[in-house]
Amino acid sequence: MNATQEKLKVQLEQAIVAAFGADFAGVDPILVSASNPKFGDYQANVALSLSKKLGKQPRAIAAAIVEKLDVSEICEPPEIAGPGFINLKLKTVYLEAQLNAIQTDPRLGVPTAKTPKREIVDFSSPNIAKEMHVGHLRSTIIGDSIARILEFQGHDVLRLNHVGDWGTQFGMLIAYLREVHPDALTKANALDIGDLVSFYRKAKQRFDADAAFQETARQEVVRLQAGAEDTLHAWKLLCEQSRREFQIIYDLLDVQIIERGESFYNSLLSGVVEDLEKSGLLVENQGAKCVFLEGFTNREGEPLPLIVQKSDGGYNYATTDLASLRYRIQQDEAKRIIYVTDAGQGNHFAQVFQVARKAGWIPDDVELVHVPFGLVLGEDGKKLKTRSGDTVRLRDLLDEAIARSHAELKARLQEEERQETEEFINEVARVVGISAVKYADLSQNRTSNYIFSYDKMLDLKGNTAPYMLYVYARIQGISRKGDINFEELGNNAVLLQHETELALAKYLLQLDEVISSVEQDLLPNRLCEYLYELSKKFNQFYDRNQGVQVLDAQEPQRTSRLVLCDLTARTLKLGLSLLGIQVLERM
Repeated sequence: MNATQEKLKVQLEQAIVAAFGADFAGVDPILVSASNPKFGDYQANVALSLSKKLGKQPRAIAAAIVEKLDVSEICEPPEIAGPGFINLKLKTVYLEAQLNAIQTDPRLGVPTAKTPKREIVDFSSPNIAKEMHVGHLRSTIIGDSIARILEFQGHDVLRLNHVGDWGTQFGMLIAYLREVHPDALTKANALDIGDLVSFYRKAKQRFDADAAFQETARQEVVRLQAGAEDTLHAWKLLCEQSRREFQIIYDLLDVQIIERGESFYNSLLSGVVEDLEKSGLLVENQGAKCVFLEGFTNREGEPLPLIVQKSDGGYNYATTDLASLRYRIQQDEAKRIIYVTDAGQGNHFAQVFQVARKAGWIPDDVELVHVPFGLVLGEDGKKLKTRSGDTVRLRDLLDEAIARSHAELKARLQEEERQETEEFINEVARVVGISAVKYADLSQNRTSNYIFSYDKMLDLKGNTAPYMLYVYARIQGISRKGDINFEELGNNAVLLQHETELALAKYLLQLDEVISSVEQDLLPNRLCEYLYELSKKFNQFYDRNQGVQVLDAQEPQRTSRLVLCDLTARTLKLGLSLLGIQVLERM
């Protein structure tokens, strides 16, 4: 809730008590943004909800509230509409004062969190010896954006990359490489990542078909767990090889993340099982140690257990996730732990969270959040694949976006008869291509699947990153054309006279509300929607036919409108940075 809405809410709550008595203290005035500008800026719907309790008509209740309501410093006189809606329209002088107040504020009026917390965002999570593919796109981009927003709000954020770097697959891969490419287990960079992935596939095929090889692979796992020097060295080389490849992607996406893989929690796994046994939660089932959970059943309707130790004594993902959860609470002292994974893991995390709560590991002041997301689909509506049916490599997807952006920019420059350096073209193509991919993902409600289309995401029109980057660059073009240094405008009085100025001003002042909502609900698409609407409001303000003159306007309107331009550009730059998107001064 933004500062203005908060003030109005408090005034309405006081008016309700003044009108109907102390018994009505704490009644929610149900204050929302007006759906139609002709009804004002805000609308309180509380009168309808109080009608039954008070035994009065909603309009009469609304009239009694308005009689006690003092919002004269913020709003025009309140109006009652329909069956009892209280409509509130912000005063122009109030809007001007609010804009004047944020001009020199680098945070543009957005306050930091009242109670900053230690928060963990667990995202990306690729597997060692495999390449990052399109399936890692959403977790990486959504997780990074959530982390950026929480950091901006003043929270102490730990960005964790829970990579798959342990388990049977390493015994399998090391055993196979001992036979076909032993150098890869003793020398750094003996293989490139493509060869490593190919060997992994062949090792998996061999493992599935050859019982003797299965036993050899299991022995390598035992050696790895026991810390055998040669096996451990081989494992480290494989991890380092994959880590370098991951970093190329993270650098391209401008993502900062700390790796803490499954192997980090190895020494804690036995303690998880022991503590669950002490708490009386463990049940032995077909040789495995399990916890039976409420609300989870198999197809036959039988209770579905969460296995924490397999019949052969080994551990699994659930054991590791329970160990990591305890570590994050006890050692990292996190108060909110956010897991950004595909929706298909929803049941897994619900089960892990339930076991941890039953065991008494989750303090009352710790919040666990699974942030699910849908699939990336091809234009045929099916999972995005290559023509050969393989999963799309993330590096290929990003390179293709940059290449298409490069081609479109070259075509546009030729059409406009513009000459630019190759360095300029490459940089713009990189920023636009990566930004287009990020924004196309983040602008969707993360819980839904979405169709991946280069043509749509690179379009200069519509709800796309290139459209907003163009609006930002357009404002910088105003400063160049008028030889204006926005930073030297200082704290000049904003005067709002034209309807497009008022509409833009009101929208600029909603930034804090939007960021606050994303901080709570972890839905970055809300910030995308805000930035898109802000871009449209600016274009309406600057439109030649319906908008206003800026550089050719007379003072004091000229400077006032330049301030509006600057505030818009700074809001776009800030908002896009929270999505992990870089702006361009020229396009």
